[in-house]
Amino acid sequence: MPPILHYGFRPFFFLAALHAGLAIPVWLGVYFGGFEIGGPFSGINWHAHEMLFGYLSAVIAGFILTAIPNWTGRLPLSGLPLAALVGLWLAGRVACLASPDPWLAMAVDLAFPASLAFAVWREVFAGRNWKNVPVAVMITLFGIANAADHLASAGLLNHDLGQRLALAVAGMLVALIGGRIVPSFTRNWLAKEGSIALPAPFGTLDKAALAATAAGMGGWVVTPGSAFVGTFLVVAGTLLAARLSHWHGLSTMREPILLVLHVGYGWLAASLALLGLAIMLPDAVPHSSALHALTAGAVGTMTLAVMTRASLGHTGRVIVADRFLVAMYAMVSAGALLRVAAPFAGDWYTHVLACGGALWAGAFLLFAVRYAPILWSRRAGA
Repeated sequence: MPPILHYGFRPFFFLAALHAGLAIPVWLGVYFGGFEIGGPFSGINWHAHEMLFGYLSAVIAGFILTAIPNWTGRLPLSGLPLAALVGLWLAGRVACLASPDPWLAMAVDLAFPASLAFAVWREVFAGRNWKNVPVAVMITLFGIANAADHLASAGLLNHDLGQRLALAVAGMLVALIGGRIVPSFTRNWLAKEGSIALPAPFGTLDKAALAATAAGMGGWVVTPGSAFVGTFLVVAGTLLAARLSHWHGLSTMREPILLVLHVGYGWLAASLALLGLAIMLPDAVPHSSALHALTAGAVGTMTLAVMTRASLGHTGRVIVADRFLVAMYAMVSAGALLRVAAPFAGDWYTHVLACGGALWAGAFLLFAVRYAPILWSRRAGA
């Protein structure tokens, strides 16, 4: 089989980056040009849907399909079954862009998350890997959120509901999986460097941070305007920041491919605190700023960090950041920061918005160009 179909991360990371890099300029064209998308969604809702259920779903698929063999000891999904799954994802993107019939677009687009959830649950049960049942549950919830967003396009639900559920799942995945890999990779690197100050082991603070995050995000899905939920989100963000501070991120300044994981987790802590403040102090903290701290900041930075690292490691390359990776990391966080700052820019709003979008999209286009030879070719030394 061609190398691109050897592992799930190869096609899905490449397509996710390409999609993010192209969909943002399309959305900016819609926003500034005033034309409409031809599919079932309005411009703003297409933008949200494609970033969540187009870009992010592809990243999740690439990560999960590659991680599952390590969790279960079973063979990875590859070859024609993987190609079929990629085809379902591509069909969903075309349907959401071009099909005016909301029910047809829904049927086509939901085939991918349903197939992905089935594949994940099958592996969990076959490998008796009960530890990762929560991950399978969240992937299932992410698919349900996609369905809810399509029902909204048919006029049966509010668009915010499915999008909030998807973002809650994304936040929890970053909190859970990021909470595994960031301290683990940091501990390995610091130990290799001979440092005696290592990340703290999983303990009471970690449990409290994850519980508060789950409660805050769950409450935000159900009652997004509740001051009580806002308080819980601020507490969750504070606990996540405290958790992050125990992982010695400043000691990784000399290793950008590791430091960026800490930056991504820091974005998550800041975004939850901002979401809470946007609920409690809406005149001071715009909701769009808080929302994009979570999406462009936390999700964007963490997914790019994982994609770059996993692509190098799983293809036999040295896991080290070259100048292209450093540029990607700087661009994605700078773009997110500008998007968060845009509502505060006054008359410069559109300029800051455009610059932020260009930087953020540019980071992913750079990934697609830089990593295409890696993802489409055989493992180093093979």
